[in-house]
Amino acid sequence: MNKVINCLKEDNPVINKKLKEVSLDEGKRIATELFQILTERKDGIGLAANQVGIDASVAVVNVRNPIILINPEIIEQWDEVPYYEGCLSFKGKGINTKRYKNIVITTEQEDGELYFSGAENPSDGKGSWEKESSNRQEQELRLLEAICVQHEIDHLNGMTIHDRQMITTIVNEHKIGRNDPCHCGSEKKYKKCCI
Repeated sequence: MNKVINCLKEDNPVINKKLKEVSLDEGKRIATELFQILTERKDGIGLAANQVGIDASVAVVNVRNPIILINPEIIEQWDEVPYYEGCLSFKGKGINTKRYKNIVITTEQEDGELYFSGAENPSDGKGSWEKESSNRQEQELRLLEAICVQHEIDHLNGMTIHDRQMITTIVNEHKIGRNDPCHCGSEKKYKKCCI
């Protein structure tokens, strides 16, 4: 069985490659192996074939229910949301990204489209006696699932979280002069302390 390639320590020649489409049977076989790897590791919720060195457009997601993605394609996405993501290929190196709350995709094994949504759903069919916290937890899981699907489809297209990194710029309204007190709290003049 293959293992997840740690891209921080090892070379993975297919991590940034758009993966080849596969047949339904081959996709199911690869998906089975990917689920076995996730089950054995116990530290991930999604895995793409290229993360284990396989050039095949197959990924799996396991947030609320096991999902197989064979030759998936994003049809539509909306409601951008910032999200902090990790990746088994870059263990311990999380990234702030921009994703979408709602995503519609197609896959090889489904006749129709699949819709994933992390949007708030006020009419979820729960009774008034059921706790609001369970509704919030369900919404968070649905959002996590939608983000994970996008994350894995990115892998299949040769993209990693680093390609989606959201960079924030902090603008300092007040420029520190040489004779101003240092911002480190030492009360020394800036030119003698931190330059």
